[in-house]
Amino acid sequence: MRVALLSAALSLGLAACSQPAEAPPPAKAEPRALAGVDLDQPVRVLGTEPFWAVEITPQTLIYSGVDRPEQKAANPGPTLQGTVATWKARTEAGADLAVTLTATDCSDGMSDRTYPLTAKVEIAGETLTGCAAASTAVERAGESGRVE
Repeated sequence: MRVALLSAALSLGLAACSQPAEAPPPAKAEPRALAGVDLDQPVRVLGTEPFWAVEITPQTLIYSGVDRPEQKAANPGPTLQGTVATWKARTEAGADLAVTLTATDCSDGMSDRTYPLTAKVEIAGETLTGCAAASTAVERAGESGRVE
């Protein structure tokens, strides 16, 4: 009888060990953010004198400006280092494009808006400075105040 009980206990123990363990749910990736701006969502970068803009979407970087041809590049995703995010790409026209956003307040110089990010854009040997925020925040912002 002892052998039968021991055999039954071993069988139950082995059965418990052979069942696959439930895998923990995959960890949800934290959104890449800078100064409260989700960098995985559309971001608008803009500047004045001359007027220019870069629209950063999850797939594309789109540079445009007054009297300048629009240039597009695939979005390689940002490199984050502390309070700075940088995108580096080559446009379809063959120009190098670098966008650097820094988590410091910025004024565009033309309105009374304050943006959460300061921007530097380098394209085809030219360096432009401006501001940035989430595209949705720029679209709903008034002519003055904080763009959030």
